[in-house]
Formats: sequence, C-alpha cells, structure tokens
Amino acid sequence: METPSDVIVVGAGLAGLVAARTLAEAGLSVRVLEREAEVGGRQRTRTVDGFVLDRGFQLVNPAYPELPRHADVDALGLQPFGAGVRVRTRRGLALLADPRREPRLAARTLRDGVRHGLLDARELAALSRWAAPALAAPRVAKHRMDAPLIEAWDRAGVRGPLRDAVLEPFLRGVLADPDLTTSSRFTELLVRMFVLGTPGVPARGVAALPEQLAARVRAAGTRVTTGASVTAVRPAADGVVVDVAGGAPLHARAAVLAVGPEAFTGLLPEAASDRLPVPSRGLTTWWFRAPSAPARERFLAVDGTGSGPLVHTAVMTAAAPGLSPDGTPLVEATALLDPSAPAVTDAQARAHAARIWGVDASDWDLLARDDVPYALPVQAAPLRLRAEARVAERVYAAGDHRDTASIQGALVSGRRVAERLLHELSR
Repeated sequence: METPSDVIVVGAGLAGLVAARTLAEAGLSVRVLEREAEVGGRQRTRTVDGFVLDRGFQLVNPAYPELPRHADVDALGLQPFGAGVRVRTRRGLALLADPRREPRLAARTLRDGVRHGLLDARELAALSRWAAPALAAPRVAKHRMDAPLIEAWDRAGVRGPLRDAVLEPFLRGVLADPDLTTSSRFTELLVRMFVLGTPGVPARGVAALPEQLAARVRAAGTRVTTGASVTAVRPAADGVVVDVAGGAPLHARAAVLAVGPEAFTGLLPEAASDRLPVPSRGLTTWWFRAPSAPARERFLAVDGTGSGPLVHTAVMTAAAPGLSPDGTPLVEATALLDPSAPAVTDAQARAHAARIWGVDASDWDLLARDDVPYALPVQAAPLRLRAEARVAERVYAAGDHRDTASIQGALVSGRRVAERLLHELSR
C-alpha cells in the first residue's frame, strides 16, 4: 500500500502547481495528479506543421504582481503586443495606440482617431473618471460599489464612438462576455493591468509558464503524475480518500481541488452550494497560415462596425516571429463560443478576418481550431474577490474561479489556499 501523502493536489494548472510548491517547500509531502498528458490546465501549447499554437489566444501580462513570486519572467521570453488596437471602421482601418508606450505612433493615433471619428473629448473625460479610482487607489477601488460594466459606463457618461467601436468589441473578447455584464470593478482592475504592463506571448508558447512552475514543483521533491484521472474525493476518518480511474484509492491528510469549474462538482458533489465554482464562458480561436501577412504591426484588430462574429484577430508572428517555423505569417482569429447559438463556421471566421484586415484570405490555410467552452470564469457584479478556500472537511479549492479570472488570480489562489492549509494542518 502506498504511503499516504500530507496533501494530494488534483490538477496541475497554475493554481495547483503554485499550491503544490508552496506546500512542499514548507516541508509537507505532496503529490500532484493531472488528468491530461501534460501540465498546464488551460495554459497549453502544441506544434502543428512547425507552428507553435496555444490552446486558444492567450497572453501573459508581466505587470501581474504575483507572477515574479513564482516564475522567472525573463526566462519566458515574452514577446509583447503593441499597446493599442487596430479598429475596422466604415472608413478603413484605424490605429489607436497608447502615446505613453508608443510615442512614435502618437501623431498617427490622433490623426486616425479624428479621421475615423473615434475620439470625443467628453467621452475620453468620462472614461478617465470611470478608470481613475482603480489606477490611483486599487485597494480602495476593490471595495467600491459595483455594477455591471454597461451600467457603470452609462452612469459615468461613457457614451460615444470610442465605446461603441473600440471598447465594447475589445472587451467582449477580453472578458468573453457578449453583453458586458461583467463586474465594473473587475474590469477597472483589468484595465489597470493593461496600463501598467504590456501583455505578450512567451516566445515558445504559453505552456512555458506552467512547465516552469512544474519544474520548480519537482525540484521541491513533489511527484507530478500526468494521465491520472481523479473520479472522486471522499472524506475519511483521518483525512481524505482520492479515487483514481484504473488505480487504487490514495489517502492523504487533505486535498486541494485545483480544477476548472466544469470538473469541480463531479469530484465533490457534496460541497455546499455557496462554495461551488462560478460558471464560465467560452471562446473559439482559429489559427491560420497566411501566404503573406495582412499587417506587419503587432496590434490586435477589432471590428468597430459590428459586422461579424469575431471579437479580435492578430498577426501573431508580427509580435512573436518564433511561432512560425520558417517566417510564414501566423494569424489568429477569435470569437465568442455560445453553446446556445449556432457554431461559428471556419468559413465565417476566415471571411470576417478578411474584412477586418481588408485583404483576400481565401488562400489562408486553417492549421487548427480551438473550442474552449470554459475559457474564463464569469465575474459578475457585485464582484466576489475571494471565495472560501475550504469547500468540505479537509478539502480546499484553488483556481482563478476562486479569485479573479486571470493568470494573476490563479497564482494568488494557489498560494492563498496553500497558506490556509498549512495553518490548519499545523493546529
């Protein structure tokens, strides 16, 4: 019979790996069980015809304060996207860039903003008033009165072309939220991160982050087992029993469920209803090989005319040339994934990307399509910044669905749950 562990961590995503390392470095015996063949959870990467493709469009923001606590950010080789956005309007393709971080594009931004009718002084002032609390005093802003984003914008007077053609299309993709009913407070904090840091893609894909975390977990003496499908976590007199498909039950003093919301209730059906995960929203991403790049600038592009299903598209190789094996351009296109609506077809995605960029995309070759139904946990108003760590006797839950829906939230959650568990096991 296998020697019981102090803690079994179910799930080797970011939260689970941080929890495991924190516990192991505190001297506990820890084992990590991961259902998939590799670590990473939602942060996974594969190679198709030599192209490095993430599972869905994913960026890492170096401004996340928790990131350097657990990862060597420099070693990720982040390839930053531009601090701004391209916008398809009825007059053409405009560029709006942050003049602080893209000073050489300031004149062009002003020119395009005026020419395409995107910049309105009153709307810009209202937007500044809405965002200012999170930028100036984020700790205070976290506890302000909350409302759905669209209602908060209405109250703040954020009305006009910038909202209609730029902010709403862009944030629908960032939040995976078609109606923008996401918490205004959460969105303010997210915008703060965009202001403080420029997101980028790791040079060899987003999986570089969990792979780095997993290496640190193993270096702390923890066994990480992939291909191990946990079917249930049950209470026992001296801790918990973890059932594994095709294997003997495992025993531990405690367990951490670091799985997505979709798997949570199946593992622990007896959890109190107020401690269950929030629902999630989905995204679909298409990866195209293009004979020539539709643009050479490293900016996301959105459709300000509202004429199609995509929430954004980008030339990935403009920011990260190493994602291509031979310099051939790699283009991503992303749409909301709504289970209740007809699926967006590959042809519709290609056609809309072509309209946004203003090119003929009939010769674009589809490398892969990623349907990610559980891409982002819903962050409804009023925002719940932290969910209870303990969900049952000797069972704890970690993940960005327990904190904020982001890499930052996943990392914080893993550390927070480990610290709580260390305290309780020491009593």
